[in-house]
Amino acid sequence: MAEAHTKNHDYHLVDPSPWPFLASVGAFILALGAIGFMKLGQGTEFVLFGLDLTGWGLFAVGLVIVLYVMFAWWRDTIREAHEGHHTRVVSLHLRYGMLLFIASEVMFFVAWFWAYFDAALFAGEAIQFARVEATGGHWPPDSIATFDPWHLPLLNTLILLTSGTTVTWAHHALLHDDREGLKWGLTLTVILGVIFSICQAYEYGHAAFTFDGNIYGATFYMATGFHGFHVIVGTIFLAVCLFRALAGDFTKEQHFGFEAAAWYWHFVDVVWLFLFVAIYIWGAGTPAH
Repeated sequence: MAEAHTKNHDYHLVDPSPWPFLASVGAFILALGAIGFMKLGQGTEFVLFGLDLTGWGLFAVGLVIVLYVMFAWWRDTIREAHEGHHTRVVSLHLRYGMLLFIASEVMFFVAWFWAYFDAALFAGEAIQFARVEATGGHWPPDSIATFDPWHLPLLNTLILLTSGTTVTWAHHALLHDDREGLKWGLTLTVILGVIFSICQAYEYGHAAFTFDGNIYGATFYMATGFHGFHVIVGTIFLAVCLFRALAGDFTKEQHFGFEAAAWYWHFVDVVWLFLFVAIYIWGAGTPAH
């Protein structure tokens, strides 16, 4: 009878888990809370089925649920790997999943590039909505003083490209059982990621244009802002990998968590290169002084 239940395949049939259901509940609450939070910023109300959901409270509850589910679900995945459930087939499928996720992120940024190039290439035909100034028939609009691409944007580009080399160093160190190289490579990558975010925040604070009132500002901040958010997420991702490395996790045979973080970071690098060339260089107008 025992032999009938012996595992004779390379697949991992997971135990019943509450995390998919809780993740969907948390995401739903987070979405409703985000609407209430934004309505609060607008000075209006968000009433649903007679309930006033205006404010940040529901958003905070949803965020806590989502963050806890992320922690618990990934904790279970790491435990399953330590228990030997991540066979070569399971690891391959995890890689497929990460690649599909990155592919979806690529299409996400395609939308923002599309919006930017549509407004830039057809500036004279851009549909003007309320509170959006005309482009003057060319790009960037006359009223916009853009960033000089060869100052802070170039520095940020060098910072991010350097972080790509340090995370690659960490990966190669892991493959050669160099634990110190792994730790130092991840440490430098996290530090460079934080520096990039600080420089981006400084740049936003000294911009000569705002998010609203012109189509240039809207497309600029949506594209670069979402990239900045991805840099923050990637920095957290790599910081978790650093803590795991310091705790003795990861071997050269099994380190998908770190590999996925490295893939994500390289994706962030490539997107920034496109942003730097398309928005900062190609779309440069009169630099602000």
